[in-house]
Amino acid sequence: MTRSLIVEADGGSRGNPGPAAYGTVVRDAVSGAILAELAEYLGEATNNVAEYRGAIAGLAFAHQIDPEAVVEMRLDSKLIVEQMSGRWQIKSPDMRALALQARSAFPPGQVRYTWVPREQNKRADALVNEMIDGALQRGLSTIRRVDGAPSEDATAEDVVGGIDVERSRIVAEERDTARPRTTMIGWADLGRPTVTVLARHGATALSLEKRFSGRGGLDAPLAPIGVAQAEALAEELSHREEFTRIVASPLLRTRQTAAIVAERTGLQVEIEDGFAECGFGEWDARTFIEVREQWPDALEAWLASTDVAPPGGESFAECRDRVEAARQRVVERYAGERILVVAHVTPIKILVGLAVDAPLTSLFRMELPPCSLTTLAWFADGNSSMFSFAEAAHLRAAPVPDGT
Repeated sequence: MTRSLIVEADGGSRGNPGPAAYGTVVRDAVSGAILAELAEYLGEATNNVAEYRGAIAGLAFAHQIDPEAVVEMRLDSKLIVEQMSGRWQIKSPDMRALALQARSAFPPGQVRYTWVPREQNKRADALVNEMIDGALQRGLSTIRRVDGAPSEDATAEDVVGGIDVERSRIVAEERDTARPRTTMIGWADLGRPTVTVLARHGATALSLEKRFSGRGGLDAPLAPIGVAQAEALAEELSHREEFTRIVASPLLRTRQTAAIVAERTGLQVEIEDGFAECGFGEWDARTFIEVREQWPDALEAWLASTDVAPPGGESFAECRDRVEAARQRVVERYAGERILVVAHVTPIKILVGLAVDAPLTSLFRMELPPCSLTTLAWFADGNSSMFSFAEAAHLRAAPVPDGT
């Protein structure tokens, strides 16, 4: 009887490109038993490279178990599933080389690629983060857990290695301690935090018409009402605790908003590219209804997974990695300061999710009016806290149209 195996694979990069790793889990399809958990640190790489490497490693191990097996490859990367299934072209030479490696593991027809939501790929995703944490904190390079004992097959050992019990124990401890110890904010002295006061830019003509407006598309200026909102924001901030600097996204609407505030404070506006709005590609400047009519399948996939990007655009997962890298740069560069960050809907929602440890899908459940204020604190020990969200009382004199 032909054996059936399931390979769950994932890869991740903190910074995209940045420190990267893959994680892959091999299961028996009938019993569901885990036969192997494999992970490897890749140094600096992109998310896509790491995801492909995870698929390749899982297929290589599955082949060592049974070259005749039928394999279901499960990934939360829509890109790889579509490319490996032959429905999407592979334009990058580097990606084509990785795809060829994956295809060479088994004869045609023995491997089926299935997209799954990230929630159903948690174990592989956890391996990725465990591996990156272990590499950055302890210099570890691999995790190999093979069915409770080292493989007896010398060739398989070359591919996946044996189990190092002490290393697995250390990595598990690192996984448990990588996240900062939970602390009741205000009940313990965590030191002086770096405070980011996040301001969304004022309204533009695109936002007033509820059109997609991201980086790489039409760089829309503030509408007259957006200027009024920015002036109300500047007035409000003039009565609050002083901040030491202003950091803004490179897009025009954020720079204009920041400039109006800077005029009241005398501070210079610094630009941080990582805080730019998510890229919406071909959907830019179109309404949701227009997108639904022209790209119904792509829109459905985008709404179903934060790993899926609009055509020619950027996924929310990719945007999160970029925003998190920018946050780290700002917090490290200006530790202990109070900083005004003028940004966009998506980056601000992402930063809120990071601060309160909410899943990325939480951004679908937040609303941020133009020129609203959200305050987050980032402590040196890794803890963080939200002190306010979407404050907008200062905009009474500059009415905010619904949904802008």
